[in-house]
Amino acid sequence: MKDKIKNLFLLLANVFIAFVKRLWLEFKSSIRQVSIDGIGWTGLIALHAVTVPSMFGLMTGLTDQTPPIDMVIILWAAMGLFYIKAILEKNIISLIIIGLGFIMQSILMALVFFK
Repeated sequence: MKDKIKNLFLLLANVFIAFVKRLWLEFKSSIRQVSIDGIGWTGLIALHAVTVPSMFGLMTGLTDQTPPIDMVIILWAAMGLFYIKAILEKNIISLIIIGLGFIMQSILMALVFFK
C-alpha cells in the first residue's frame, strides 16, 4: 500500500514538474513575441512623431519653416506600407496606431495650413 501511495506521489510530482517546465517555455516564447511587438509599435509611434515638433513650432509661431516636403512624403509612404503590412498580418494594434497617426498628422497639418 505504501508503495502505491509513493508511486502516486512520484507520478503527481513528475506531472507537476512537466507542467511547470512547459509553462516556463510558453512564457519565454510569449514574452519574446510581446517584446518584439512592443518594439515595433514604439517604432511606429516614433515615426509618426517625426513631424510633430515642427508642426507645433509652426502653430505657436516659434518658426516659419515647414518640414521638408520630401521627408513628409517619404514618411507617409513608409506609413502607408506599414499600414498595408498590418492589414495583411491582421495586426489590429498596428492598424490602430497607424490610423490614429494619420488622423493626428492630418489634423496638425490642417491647423497649420488653414489657420
